[in-house]
Amino acid sequence: MSLEEKVGQLFVTFVNGQAADVAHPRNRTDFGVDTPAEMVRKYHPGGVIYFNNSSRDNIDTPKQIARFSNGLQKASSIPLLISTDQEMGLVTRIGPPFSQLPGNMALGAGRSVKDAEEAARIAAAELRAMGINQNFAPDADVNSNPANPIIGVRSFSSDPKLAADMTKAQVEGYEQRWFSPTSVTATAKHFPGHGDTSEDSHTSLPVSNRTLDQWREIDAPPFKAAIAAKVDSIMTAHIQVPQIDPSGNPATLSPRVITGLLREELGYDGVIVTDSLEMAGVRKLHSDAEIPVLAIKAGVDQLLMPPNLGLAVNSVIAAVRSGEISEQRINESVLRILKMKLLRGVMLNTQADENKVDQVVGSNAAKAQLIADRTITAVRNDGQAIPLKATAPLVVGTSDAPTTALATRLKATKVVTATSPTPAQTQQALTAAASADKIVVLTNNLSTRPAQLDLLAKLVATGKPVIAVATGNPYDVAHSDAKTWLATYSTTTVSMEAVAKVLLGETTPRGKLPVAVPGPTPYPFGHGVTW
Repeated sequence: MSLEEKVGQLFVTFVNGQAADVAHPRNRTDFGVDTPAEMVRKYHPGGVIYFNNSSRDNIDTPKQIARFSNGLQKASSIPLLISTDQEMGLVTRIGPPFSQLPGNMALGAGRSVKDAEEAARIAAAELRAMGINQNFAPDADVNSNPANPIIGVRSFSSDPKLAADMTKAQVEGYEQRWFSPTSVTATAKHFPGHGDTSEDSHTSLPVSNRTLDQWREIDAPPFKAAIAAKVDSIMTAHIQVPQIDPSGNPATLSPRVITGLLREELGYDGVIVTDSLEMAGVRKLHSDAEIPVLAIKAGVDQLLMPPNLGLAVNSVIAAVRSGEISEQRINESVLRILKMKLLRGVMLNTQADENKVDQVVGSNAAKAQLIADRTITAVRNDGQAIPLKATAPLVVGTSDAPTTALATRLKATKVVTATSPTPAQTQQALTAAASADKIVVLTNNLSTRPAQLDLLAKLVATGKPVIAVATGNPYDVAHSDAKTWLATYSTTTVSMEAVAKVLLGETTPRGKLPVAVPGPTPYPFGHGVTW
C-alpha cells in the first residue's frame, strides 16, 4: 500500500446522498467530486458512516441502504467499514421496518444480560443484511450524573457492575464469533467515560473531575468488560479529565488517557476510534489540521468524520513525511484496522443480498417486543390507577409519534404539546382533561423544563387520576406529586406497546430502576413495584 492508501484507511467519513453513483451537490463542496463512489476512489477511506438527518440523508429503505453499501464497496479497492450509530432507543438512525428496540437504560431496567445480548444480535443481523458492518454501540458510560445532558438513557446504569455486565453481553451479541456473516463490529464508547459530565461534547468541552481511583472504580469496569469480551473497537470521548491529565487536552488527544490508560493499564490492543471530529469538544483548543495528527500521536487508530477530509488526510501525510509521525506508527494502526475487517468477515464478502434484505430487516419485531415488555418500571402506584379501566382516557404527550401510538392502543383522546408546552397547549390539555376519567401523561426530562412540569402539576390538580410515564430519563419521577409513575426510558414503538400492556393489565411491570433517582422524592437504585 502507498502512504496515501494507508493514511486513507485511518479515516471514517460521512457521505452525501443515498446512492453511490448519483451526484449530490454537497459532495462537490465537501470532497471536490460529485458522487460518493468518486469520493471513495479519491481518498481511499477505511470506512464511511450513515446518517438520517436532513444534511446527510443517507437512509431511506432497507433495500436502498443495501444497494448504497454495495455500490460503495465496489468503488473501494479495500473493503470498507460501513458504520452507523444504531444504539437503539434514543439514538436510532434506522427506523421501521428495522426492528425497533428500547435502548440501553431500558435494558438495564430489565436486568437481563440474555435480553441485552439478544437485542444486540437482532440489531447486528439486520444491520449486516443492509451491508453495515460496524455499529458505534454499545454506550458503555456509567451515567452517574443525573444532570448529564448527552448520555442519560443511552447508558445502561449508574451502577458500574450492571453497566459492565450489560456492555459485555451486547459486545458478544453484536460480534458473535469470528467471520460471522450476521455480526458487526461493536464499539464501546465513550472512553474514559462520559457519564459524569454536565455538558454536551457536541457543543462544548465537558469536564469530568474523576480522580484516577474514582475512574478505576466507576468508569473503567464497563470498558474492562468490553475488552474481556474481545470488543473490536473502543471510541474516545471529547472530554477533559484534569485529575488524570492536567494538560487540558480532551481525552481523544491525550497520550496519558489513550496510551496510558486504555493501551497500557487496561491492555487493549484493538482499534481505537475517535468520536466525531466535527464536534466542538475536540475543536475548542486545536485546529482541524492539528487534531488528526495529535489523535494519532495519542494512540488513536481511526479518525471519525473530520469536517474537511482532504485537509485531515493531507495533514497526516505531511506529518509522516516531516518525521513528526513515523510510517511505522501508521502501519500499526492500519494493521489493527485490516485485522478487524478480516476477523469480522468484511474481507470475505462485501456484498449484501439485495433480494433478501427485506426478509431480514424487521423479521425480529416479535422478539424485540418481548424484550421491551420486560423493561417497564413501576416506580409508584399509590393511586391504584392501574389497570386503567377507563371509559374516556386522555393521553397527553410531548411528541406526536409516541403519544399517537399509546392513545390509539388505549382508545384514548390525545393532546400533543411540546417538550416546553406553550400556554395555549397547556390550556388545550386542561380542556381535554375536563371530560376525561383518567389521564396518562408522557413526560420527557421535565425536571429541566418548567413549563412541562407546570402542565403535569395542573393536570394532577384537576383531581382526576393521573398516570405519569417518564419516557426519557427516569429522574422525572422525583419532581411531581402524581400518585402513579411508570418509566419506559424510551419512546420507541415497542416501549409504547409495552407500557400500554401494563396500563391495560395485560402484563405486570418487571423493571427495576437502573439508576438512583435523587430529588424532592428520591428513589434508590433497584427500586420498582409490581402487582
